[in-house]
Amino acid sequence: MLTVLGFTMIATFLVLIMMKKLSPIAALVLIPALFCVFVGKGAHLGDYVVDGVGKLAPTAAMLMFAIIYFGVMIDVGLFDPVVRGILRFCKADPVRVVVGTAVLAAIVSLDGDGSTTFMITVSAMYPLYKRLGMSLVVMTGVAATANGVMNTLPWGGPTARAATALKLDASDIFVPMIPALAVGLVAVFVLAYVLGRRERARLGYLSLDEALEPESETVLVAAGGSEPPRPAAADGGAQSSETPGFQGLDPERATLRPKLYWFNAALTVALLTAMIMEWLPIPVLFLLGAALALTVNFPHMPDQKARIAAHSDNVVNVAGMVFAAAVFTGVLNGTGMVKHMADWLVGAVPDAMGPHMALVTGVLSLPLTYFMSNDGFYFGVLPVLAEAGAAHGVSSVEIARASLVGQALHMSSPLVPAVYVLVGMAKVEFGDHTRFTVKWAVLTSLVVLGAGILFGII
Repeated sequence: MLTVLGFTMIATFLVLIMMKKLSPIAALVLIPALFCVFVGKGAHLGDYVVDGVGKLAPTAAMLMFAIIYFGVMIDVGLFDPVVRGILRFCKADPVRVVVGTAVLAAIVSLDGDGSTTFMITVSAMYPLYKRLGMSLVVMTGVAATANGVMNTLPWGGPTARAATALKLDASDIFVPMIPALAVGLVAVFVLAYVLGRRERARLGYLSLDEALEPESETVLVAAGGSEPPRPAAADGGAQSSETPGFQGLDPERATLRPKLYWFNAALTVALLTAMIMEWLPIPVLFLLGAALALTVNFPHMPDQKARIAAHSDNVVNVAGMVFAAAVFTGVLNGTGMVKHMADWLVGAVPDAMGPHMALVTGVLSLPLTYFMSNDGFYFGVLPVLAEAGAAHGVSSVEIARASLVGQALHMSSPLVPAVYVLVGMAKVEFGDHTRFTVKWAVLTSLVVLGAGILFGII
């Protein structure tokens, strides 16, 4: 019963947000609350929600202050040279823009934090996509999939969880997987090229001068006029009606701080270094970084308040989404639905597949890491899969490697807070992002799995 209700709850959530019948926040709160009552645990709803919120509160705090920090860095012009450099490399060619998005997301993903990756990638690429009239779901889809492949780095989370859960060395899991993951990353770049070709066919080229010149619509909006229509987004992607134009390259905006450029660059490098070295918890680092960035760049109190207010929409939307997701995860875990779903899936594996448990683990990692948190999958399900594999002579390390396959899809899961940063900053509807990205992320994960089998890693 709990298994059926669990799958039904998730399916209901996905259908309603993709059909845009409910906003993601409303769906994340109302649907699990309703199913909690169906399960007969309505009296415990408060406990489940408080438990879920408690676990995600540090993440919400990190995202709030990270958005303020990177928002300030955008305001003061830290990323302007990056945007100009990318633009000149891309030459206003949609193919190069999309491939550049994949490369940038993959490089920035080296810090191991999805939220930071998406903030930097969107900050750099969003003005370019808007100016060229490109589909924003192409940007979010490519960025999420590239980050998902790179999320398997030992310090990114999944590999460390798998190693801890199965008492293995992280390097024994990750290093042999490098060839398969490299093939997965190449697949992302090929995907970016293909999607870029589709965008080029839809939009054509702009010259570099045309792409760099200010948009006339920005003037109209600033003057209170109406915004001209934009090209329709490809593949169902929603173009936002909010139009910041090409402000990332506006050399006249009042918030620029050219004299503090190297201070801001050094502060950002120091912050990312501290994150990688784990000198302090990430929420604390971004809290300190945001406070320091505001104080140095905007020493006057009214200016600080104006900068915080300017980014308040993103802060409220993302933090609200995280706390709403806490309701969803709290009910899934608290009612036992997630455990019953996992047990049912594992139990459904035929005995004849026992010698191929690594392959089974790789396939199961796609739906399980999409519908569950990484903690739930790696600490709850993976040990069960490893035991089943051991009974048929399959080593735990092979099972652990196969468990990494689904990460390309996992990064677009509604249970991953970072994805709300991505769609929030890109002003893309979560349902549009899901509908566009899932098929490409599944394909990428299957490429990684296939490469792992071909190379004898899995």
